[in-house]
Amino acid sequence: MAGRNVLVTGGNRGIGLSIARALAEAGHSVVITHRSGEPPEGLQGVLCEVTDTASVDAAFTQAEELLGGPVEVLVANAGVTRDQLLMRMSDEEFDSVIDTNLAGAFRCARRAVKGMIRARHGRIIFISSVVGLYGSPGQTNYSASKSGLVGLARSISRELGTRGITANVVAPGFIETDMTEVLPEDRKKAYQASIPAGRFGQADEVAATVRFLASDDAAYITGAVIPVDGGLGMGH
Repeated sequence: MAGRNVLVTGGNRGIGLSIARALAEAGHSVVITHRSGEPPEGLQGVLCEVTDTASVDAAFTQAEELLGGPVEVLVANAGVTRDQLLMRMSDEEFDSVIDTNLAGAFRCARRAVKGMIRARHGRIIFISSVVGLYGSPGQTNYSASKSGLVGLARSISRELGTRGITANVVAPGFIETDMTEVLPEDRKKAYQASIPAGRFGQADEVAATVRFLASDDAAYITGAVIPVDGGLGMGH
C-alpha cells in the first residue's frame, strides 16, 4: 500500500493520537491538528480551531506544506462534550458541541475535498460514537452531533463517490482513555456489564479500523457506519 498524506484532527491525545501513530506506522505521512501547545513527540502538528473556517483553511495550507502535497486522507476526530440534562441544557452548550463535532467535521471535509477531487482519490473518515445512534441521557447535544456525521458521510458518498472519494463513519463505544480512567469503579462495572464483550475497548482497536478504511483495500466501502464497541450498539 502506497503511503498517503494524512491529516488527523484532534490527534494530540486519546483515540486521535492512537490513530495518528497507527497511520504513521503503516507508512503514511501524518500531520495532526491541535488547539494549543506542541504536537506529540514524533508527529508533525498544526494549530487549528475547527469552529473557525479561516483557521481550518490555514491549518490545511500549513499541513499541505509539511506533507508536500494535498491531504489524501482526512480523519475528522476533533470533538468536545458539554453534558447536561435536556431541561437544563443551554443554547450555548448545545450549539458549541454541534459547532465543534459536526460543523467542524463539515468544515474540514469541505476543505479536504478540493485536493481529493483533483486527484480523483480520497478517504474521509469521521469519528462518531456509539451514542450517536444508540442515544445517551444527558448527551442530547453530543448524540445529535455524532449522529449527524452519518448523514454527512452518506451525502458525501453520493455526491463524490464517482471521483474515487469514500466517506465512512467509525463509531467507538467505551474506550479506555483518560476520560474513562477517572470514572468511579462501580460505574465502570455497570458500563462493562452492558457491553457484550465484557470490557472497554482499546484506542488501538479503533485505530486499526481507521487504518483499514484509509487503505486501498477499502476502496469499495463508502457511506458505512462501522461500530467498534464490543457489541454495545448492536447495529443501531
